[in-house]
Amino acid sequence: MLPLDITHSTVVSAIGRGTTATMESLRARRSGLIPCDFAEVTHGYVGQVPGLDDHAMPPDLAAFDCRNHRLADLSLRTDGFMEAVAEARARLGAARIAVVVGTSTSGILSCEDAFRDRVTADGALPQSFDYTHTHDLFALARYVRAVLGLSGPALTVSVACASSARAFLDAAHLITAGICDAAVVGGADSLCRMTLRGFTALDLVAPGPSRPCDATRDGISVGEAAGFMLLERASDRSKVALLGIGATSDGYHISAPRPDGAGAVVAMRQALAAAGLTPEAIDYVNLHGTGTRANDAAEDQAMTTVFGSGTPCSSTKGWSGHTMGSCGILEAVISTNCLREGFIPGCLGVTEIDPTFRAGIVTENQDRPLRHVMSNSFGFGGANCSLVFGPRA
Repeated sequence: MLPLDITHSTVVSAIGRGTTATMESLRARRSGLIPCDFAEVTHGYVGQVPGLDDHAMPPDLAAFDCRNHRLADLSLRTDGFMEAVAEARARLGAARIAVVVGTSTSGILSCEDAFRDRVTADGALPQSFDYTHTHDLFALARYVRAVLGLSGPALTVSVACASSARAFLDAAHLITAGICDAAVVGGADSLCRMTLRGFTALDLVAPGPSRPCDATRDGISVGEAAGFMLLERASDRSKVALLGIGATSDGYHISAPRPDGAGAVVAMRQALAAAGLTPEAIDYVNLHGTGTRANDAAEDQAMTTVFGSGTPCSSTKGWSGHTMGSCGILEAVISTNCLREGFIPGCLGVTEIDPTFRAGIVTENQDRPLRHVMSNSFGFGGANCSLVFGPRA
């Protein structure tokens, strides 16, 4: 099934539009988190993409207009991604390129606005609300396929915060099965009331910027992001490839991680086995690292079980916030660019690493050659996904 070449990528988040801006923010240790003032919610900090409300959607696809699709469209029009897909479409055919995307809430903000503006007399939602093209989970895949002019298979993966990482596995299966020759894989998740208020109700939102792995960490900062990669069969078109994928579902609890990280351990080991690598071959792990007490502790247990204490690891959510279903693609793009540049971003905002942690947490930026990197994404309900990237053999 693997490796698959990563022939192009793009990403947009609070720390920058495009891969260059993203890496510049990481190197400058410049966070994108700001005090929350979104949709009447003012608690905590958020990773909000500047100017998103002003981004114009294509007139012929106006039915899809919502915050989530504006974010996806902004990413697709960044880093030359649409042009790269157009070249692949001309080379392979529109029907031979799949679209596999992940999201956890899709365009729910549009539904929230519609419910707020419902007709007083009978409680009906406004006639202008288009559920199919905005809030429906398949709407994102439908939009990406339409705007890119593709006609291959399309599907949306929704497994909470592991969504856009788990999408890589489905894309790889489609290519391996011969159903397509390439896939646009990634996802988008945007700010909405449900996420902001829901995590606040769970007492998981930090009052200040999130500080993953810190001894006094106190919760997440919700963010938004969109990103995509173009995966193709192994060729001479790229020097970086997707080498391994591991995915499990431990079903321990609807929102709490399993304390010993057993499901995460299996996902990481599966990804290593698929890549034909030992733990010692991984030079950096981008942690899921949300900044909550339970999540970071469970991931430290899992990391120590698989890697011991010698493998450098860190979370980049102190920059971007936790971007929900899109954190997998955001951090996959970050990981592959760290691989290319030989760069490890140390955790942001950490005064003291949790003294109970045994994994090799990095808190200062490092420049060093990297052979292979892993990116972890774990979601509510026990969804775990690990991706391994490295040079194509």
